[in-house]
Amino acid sequence: MRLTIDTETDTYDEAIAAVQAAFGLRPVVPAGWLNAPAVEPRPGPEDLSTDDLGEGWSDRMLFETVAALVPGARAVLRRIADVGGSASCGEVQRYFADHPDTPIPPKSIGGTLTSIRAVRRRIGPDGPSMLLERDDRARLYRIEPVLVGGLQRAFVLADARPDLLRS
Repeated sequence: MRLTIDTETDTYDEAIAAVQAAFGLRPVVPAGWLNAPAVEPRPGPEDLSTDDLGEGWSDRMLFETVAALVPGARAVLRRIADVGGSASCGEVQRYFADHPDTPIPPKSIGGTLTSIRAVRRRIGPDGPSMLLERDDRARLYRIEPVLVGGLQRAFVLADARPDLLRS
């Protein structure tokens, strides 16, 4: 993309709005600007719903949680959401043992997932709601079915805006 700003005719506000538009941000277009650039805004968390999906979670809150997780915990949560919200501990361990992008040793999965609990306390809804539950007797990880769709929407935004994710 080429951006030209004429310092003799363009105002400061027009120049800033043009740069913001060039980077896909939502510029504040000054009133009366005849040659305002066409803007195709990039999606952002503000585009997600704040309506309650269940247990106090909203799409936006789920995205904020996903964005705040360490990459390994984010990958595990995504895997469990992608398989429908339920996976055995063994399946998760095997999947990440030799994962090409996010290898996690089998004995480290539990430690990796502690960040979900920590982020949930900071970002999640008030009350006892869990995002990811572990049933030790059944050796199973589980996400409430009502939250799986919200997590999938959060991961779509995460793919579109990796700049918003904790690295």
